[in-house]
Amino acid sequence: QVQLVESGGGLVQPGGSLRLSCAASGTISSTFTMAWLRQAPGKQRELVARIQSGGSRLYDDSVRGRFDISLDATKNTVFLQMNSLRPEDTAVYYCNRVSMAEGTSWGQGTQVTVSS
Repeated sequence: QVQLVESGGGLVQPGGSLRLSCAASGTISSTFTMAWLRQAPGKQRELVARIQSGGSRLYDDSVRGRFDISLDATKNTVFLQMNSLRPEDTAVYYCNRVSMAEGTSWGQGTQVTVSS
């Protein structure tokens, strides 16, 4: 059973940066997709960015050019570097991993608050 543990959230001023991490354990597949999604109060969960095990990346238009998703395959960890943060980036950020062999796994979520 895959477990995902997120870290790195917190409070930051507009224009600031944060780096989120998501460490996966119990994995069995070398072919997978990992992603970051977020959910703001009163809104639906939305995709922020995703990365495939082969390195292909995809970003939502709202974060392209400000956020960077990366993967440390040796440590089974995905990162989300968030720069030029805006108040509208405030949300709970969730890590997600999908593979044919493992199914879909979710992290517990980490709060990101952008406020002065």
